[in-house]
Amino acid sequence: MNGTNHTDAIDRSSTSSRRRFLSVAAAGTLASIGGLGSVAAQSEPEIIRLGGEIAGWQGRAPDSIADESNPTLQLEAGTTYRVVWENLDGMGHNFALLDGDGNVLERTEVMSEEGATQSIEFTAREAMAEYVCEPHITSMQGTISFGDGSGGGTATPTPTEDGESEPYIPSGASVRLETIVDGGLVAPVDFEVPPGTSSRRFIADRLGQVYLHTDDGLREEPYIDVSDRMAEVGGEKGLLGMAFHPGFQSNGRFFLRYSAPLIESAPDSYSHTEVLAEFRASDGSATGASFERRLLELPQPQDTHNAGAIAFGPDGYLYIGVGDGGGAHDNNPGHVEDWYERNEGGNGQDVRENLLGSILRIDVDGESEDKPYAIPDGNPLVGDPGLNEQFAWGFRNPWRMGFSDGRLFVADVGQNGFEEVSIVEKDKNYGWNVREGTHCFKPGPEGSRNPPEECPSQLPADVRGGEQLIDPVVEYPHSYQGQGVGSAAIGGYVYENDAIESLGGKYVFGDFRKTAETETPTGSLLAATPTDEGLWELEELTIENTDSGTVGAYVLAIGRDNDGGLYVLTSAETSEGRTGAVHRIRPPQNAAQRTTATPNNGSAGNATAANATPSNATVANTTEMAGSTTNATTANATATTNATPANATTSATPAATTVTETGGTAATTTETTATERAGNETTAGGGNDSTGDAAGSSGSGPGFGVLAALSGLTIGAARLLSGRDD
Repeated sequence: MNGTNHTDAIDRSSTSSRRRFLSVAAAGTLASIGGLGSVAAQSEPEIIRLGGEIAGWQGRAPDSIADESNPTLQLEAGTTYRVVWENLDGMGHNFALLDGDGNVLERTEVMSEEGATQSIEFTAREAMAEYVCEPHITSMQGTISFGDGSGGGTATPTPTEDGESEPYIPSGASVRLETIVDGGLVAPVDFEVPPGTSSRRFIADRLGQVYLHTDDGLREEPYIDVSDRMAEVGGEKGLLGMAFHPGFQSNGRFFLRYSAPLIESAPDSYSHTEVLAEFRASDGSATGASFERRLLELPQPQDTHNAGAIAFGPDGYLYIGVGDGGGAHDNNPGHVEDWYERNEGGNGQDVRENLLGSILRIDVDGESEDKPYAIPDGNPLVGDPGLNEQFAWGFRNPWRMGFSDGRLFVADVGQNGFEEVSIVEKDKNYGWNVREGTHCFKPGPEGSRNPPEECPSQLPADVRGGEQLIDPVVEYPHSYQGQGVGSAAIGGYVYENDAIESLGGKYVFGDFRKTAETETPTGSLLAATPTDEGLWELEELTIENTDSGTVGAYVLAIGRDNDGGLYVLTSAETSEGRTGAVHRIRPPQNAAQRTTATPNNGSAGNATAANATPSNATVANTTEMAGSTTNATTANATATTNATPANATTSATPAATTVTETGGTAATTTETTATERAGNETTAGGGNDSTGDAAGSSGSGPGFGVLAALSGLTIGAARLLSGRDD
């Protein structure tokens, strides 16, 4: 289908109600600026003061716009003004004046330092129609009016019978959140339960630690700590994903995705390297790990859009989500040319030059001549032009993904307008950066304000046979009729547990927060019901035991246990302490019982990381029966084979040291890897022995100071998920 954009009012009762579209006019308040003199009499420019944050422009001066969000500025043609604005959240913003067609008339450079101020001086002319932040044009947008107030205006929300504006996503089933971890975590980004167990839950914290949670609570020492080998946590870098091998109970193998310093073979201008690495526990019950084998090293042009999700499919292969390389629009340095000439750049549409903007599939149980993994014979580009690891493509930032009923659900974080979730199949193209969701996409502020009405629904016949662009099954805008809807889709799972009948068969997922900011974080839980065709029907779950009825925190990830129970991973708005939490989604109780379940974490607020030796993963090796803890540390001598095209370097470890338990005492044995047995020629690897700058590598704990320097988790998590400030 062709992507078509509409800006008129939406009839929710019509067939097209499942394709509601973003209202392009941000909510604003008409505010007159008094005391405006003529040009001849004017000796100093009139001063307008604003604060800038991703939620919107905040009026400060004159008094008529103070405390208004995205205030309408009433100007007088010919008068000189100076706009002075302060960066309130440490994300990348600029100030731009646009005409009625979305063309930029005046602009400043992007500024990302929190607390810094910037000014722009201009003479008002009637062609000026609005002011925006270009990287966040849908939420930071206000109108400009002249003289009698004409020239501005915003969309008017459609009122319901009780006078309230009808929300884009209606309220749905009620659930209760039972808090199982409250403290001891900073930014929990993944939750996994190994196959064959129900009492051992593993939680990955973005700062580089994986913690074990049992029925006795959260263990104080990390199960494994890789912060010493990570790049400095910032932007969207960090420990981003975790997966356990299907045979974990017998082979102890598990895999991590994390951000590492830039490898030597990458261009100097690139940001860092995304690593996929294998680790092994000391026994099948996952009580420790002691060696690392890097499977993929993917240089990233920018520090955003790293994705990070990894998951084993029912076929036993490992699926890897990879973002488009970062920055906005998929057209920055390091973003290659593709077939679509209308939009510059396009790692999402390229399948030959690099592995960015794609879902990859590899066989971690085999090896090939030049890689420490094998390529499944059924991968779509085997024998055809393109990189063999590719499974599907056309993605911007597939942050979280997972399998349900044998289907792969991928949530792809959008640019300025829309969030989407797709059911991903082999050899399919999911549209970015030709489309954003079901809508045509054009880079820049003009494209955000006036996207093309038509764009291709398939590739040219001479490009991969004219493959179709596949629509998502879930889509929603960032805002609707002046109301915030969402900002970053957080992938989840189809609900397959019998405990909550109203969720049976529905896809349950989250959103980081609504676009319009409030005093309490507005992360939300959503459910999508399959339809016969087109987009699935959406509902927002009502949280029974919170005062607001919402999650009341920022939603970072959705987890699932082996019984089909679902969990929500959150962080609160704070620059102090450890506010990461994990909540189990439970059936509703009496609505009057609005209290949060008592945490049973055993270590709230005081968990510390084990001391880490540079170039080594530090692991808490716990003998559960005895309740004792010992630490085992081994060196990682990594060799690298430069085989994957476009700086995607694969590497293998010639020898691995595995810790096993004998009568509660750690014994060390040496194991020869399959790579060494195959006699592959290797050269010295880059990046594995880098200590990086991540806090926590000194042995003083995970180091919340890194995120505190970003002025709190609100900023760190927002950059982690959306990355729209570059």
